[in-house]
Amino acid sequence: MGDGVGRWERRAVLRRAGLLAGGAVLGAGAAAESTWIADRKLPITGGPASATLGADRQQVGAGELSVVWAVRTGQRLVALTFDDGPGPQWTPMVLDTLDRYAVPATFFLVGERVRRHAGIVRGRLGRHEVGNHSWAHHDLARRDATEVHDDLRRTHEAIVEAVGVAPRLLRPPYGHLGGSVLHAAARLDYRLVLWSLQMVEGQFPHDPAGHARRIVAGVQPGTILLAHDVGPANRLVALRGLSAMITGLQDRGFTFVTVSDLLRQATVPPAG
Repeated sequence: MGDGVGRWERRAVLRRAGLLAGGAVLGAGAAAESTWIADRKLPITGGPASATLGADRQQVGAGELSVVWAVRTGQRLVALTFDDGPGPQWTPMVLDTLDRYAVPATFFLVGERVRRHAGIVRGRLGRHEVGNHSWAHHDLARRDATEVHDDLRRTHEAIVEAVGVAPRLLRPPYGHLGGSVLHAAARLDYRLVLWSLQMVEGQFPHDPAGHARRIVAGVQPGTILLAHDVGPANRLVALRGLSAMITGLQDRGFTFVTVSDLLRQATVPPAG
């Protein structure tokens, strides 16, 4: 490990001194490394990394895009979000719990699951918000902008058909933001929403109350909190502790809002 760090530091010094300019060779290892980098040069346009589609006019609406992890606010607000649903096992349980406490949430829906399980959410999302989470939860950061746009557009239409509301938020699977995702999101006039705190189910096996206390302690004003209503069985730790988490945050003076409501309450940072 130390030798590797030293080699990179020496290369950085030599690069600053101009000794690597013009393809100067620093031994077989450096030459091999340069070849590795050159062989994997990313294209200027096209592919998953690029956020442009060539030299023609970019069809991206207003041409602006924001990415949000959390919100700056002086109010004790938190946005609870659920990814990957809907699914018949857990989504009804989550909705029942949220109804019991009159708590809104934002559901980032997977298109093919919406198509298969529309009845689970139809008529039950009145206080909630929906977002786009791709068609089949594939890694969009590995696809080009046209493929990503088609995937998100298909999901968008399925959500509108199932719940009667057009999503305006996008959370890409795994939080991966390739340039192609940025381009497609701008083209669809989405706002990209990630998260600033997520459930840590693996740290609290069979301990829903302990997990709830951990999350309650970690929330700050403006937190966007990530949960899931579909997935492996260990995620049930968070869902079984959802009531305790809600009441614990309410006891701390927090109010639950949708992501869009949270964004509307953001305070502008002081200039300078």
